[in-house]
Amino acid sequence: MQDFFEKWGEAAYTSAGFFWMALWAFILGYFVSSCIQIFVTQERMQKVMGDAAAKDVALGTFFGFISSSCSFSALATTKALFQKGASFVSSIAFLLASTNLVIELGIIISIFLGWQFVIGEYVGGSMLILISWLLIKVINPSKLIKKARENLNEQNNEDDMASQASITQRLKDADKWAKVAKQYGMEWKMVWKDVTLGFTVAGIVSAFVPDSFFETLFINSGAGNNAFGFFTLLEHIIVGPIAAFLTFIGSMGNIPLAALLFGKGVSFAGVMAFIFSDLVVFPVLRINAKYYGWKMSLFILFLLFTSLILTSLALHYSFDLLQLLPDPSGTKITESEHFKIDYTFFLNIGFLILSGFLVYFGFYKKKEVEHHKEMAPKSQIMEKTLKVITFVCYAWLMVGLVLKFVN
Repeated sequence: MQDFFEKWGEAAYTSAGFFWMALWAFILGYFVSSCIQIFVTQERMQKVMGDAAAKDVALGTFFGFISSSCSFSALATTKALFQKGASFVSSIAFLLASTNLVIELGIIISIFLGWQFVIGEYVGGSMLILISWLLIKVINPSKLIKKARENLNEQNNEDDMASQASITQRLKDADKWAKVAKQYGMEWKMVWKDVTLGFTVAGIVSAFVPDSFFETLFINSGAGNNAFGFFTLLEHIIVGPIAAFLTFIGSMGNIPLAALLFGKGVSFAGVMAFIFSDLVVFPVLRINAKYYGWKMSLFILFLLFTSLILTSLALHYSFDLLQLLPDPSGTKITESEHFKIDYTFFLNIGFLILSGFLVYFGFYKKKEVEHHKEMAPKSQIMEKTLKVITFVCYAWLMVGLVLKFVN
């Protein structure tokens, strides 16, 4: 029993340390994302995404890059763009870019996994889009696309009348900045449960789950990057999304788990597949079915999963050829001293001040300014269950931290 309490305390301390490491990056990322989403409107995006040509796909990728990383937000925005006339290919490019190429995700990955994974994330995200585009051209699902448009309800999304104003005029508009502040709050509201659960699970896994479990789940893990054969890599790539599905955590919360997997010896390809898997889980499948119908939803699942497998394999062999595969022995985040006076401490203090100002300005000083953002419909039962689990996580963390410092 004493051993259990010690591990509980260590798990809670590790979870809190992980979050402390990433706090400034979350604030910076969501602030930048909020600014972009307010000053770059959907109306402007959909006007230049109406074709399946390379230019339109590139623009869809660019707009996704400067958009939000929350899967549910990305799904809703993608639906709105597709409904307003953006091509299916451009919409898929936007969806993949807005969940894999965004700034805040790259910052978090750099903290937990290092620069090779940042390159893998951005190069891999671009490859996901390219492979999906090629698959759509080869398969040509024109009937599915037509049916999907028919399944979307005819509704007028809110038009931003200020979209005609110049960027300079919008930057000088205090109400726009109030909307940025409100959007920043909404970004946290969208992800707080995923982030809490993700960091809590990461701490529990680091303290309680033995290496032998990962060696069983991911065959030959820990053998070294150069020792992985093709079928071993393929198994890692397939198991990675399954693990992501079981955790039910969004992309941002999955990063510390990805770091733990890599530290346990899972291949670079398997970890990248795990990171890329936020759009091939059941909640996303169900939401796409509600928007476009089950046939299109399953086609999108096939499209993304196939692209994920090919991309992860290509990344692994390309990095191996260039001798860029990262060394898992260098990823030992559980052994780090998280709470100390260093650059992370000062960055966190500075960005917490920024966060406090945004909350004050958006929800107190400018209460009269309204801002609404469409979100993908979520299961109420699932959301309530997730909320209960999140509060259980808070209780677990508080008791664990007490145990850590009392023992």
